[in-house]
Amino acid sequence: MAVDRAALIVGGIRLASGVQFLIDPLRANKLWGDPDEPPPTARLLLRSMGYRDALIGGLLVASGLRGADSRGWFLASGGADASDLLGGMSVHDQMRPSQRYIGLGGAVIGISVGLWGALRRPGATNHAAE
Repeated sequence: MAVDRAALIVGGIRLASGVQFLIDPLRANKLWGDPDEPPPTARLLLRSMGYRDALIGGLLVASGLRGADSRGWFLASGGADASDLLGGMSVHDQMRPSQRYIGLGGAVIGISVGLWGALRRPGATNHAAE
């Protein structure tokens, strides 16, 4: 069985980010550029992002370990970041510079990685598990 290293790495990063938002959403929010404590409704959204990212990341990791076609999970990952970018653009003028650079820049990177992974040829894995 082949292992998809790209799915393992990208999925692991997304899973870790999601878990961070679930365990300590206030600290995670600060890492993403917001020094202030968010209101309760924003904390709810931070946790929702955590569940989403943990789920997508975990499924990317699982598909990577099985050597399964991970392109759909890469697309879901990029799509999640695209929705974050679209939502962020509507409040772009109200964000601090650090929030714009880290949050919106991270979304652009995530979209790029998601598209790259989704457009890879089928069966693009790196090493066979022996």
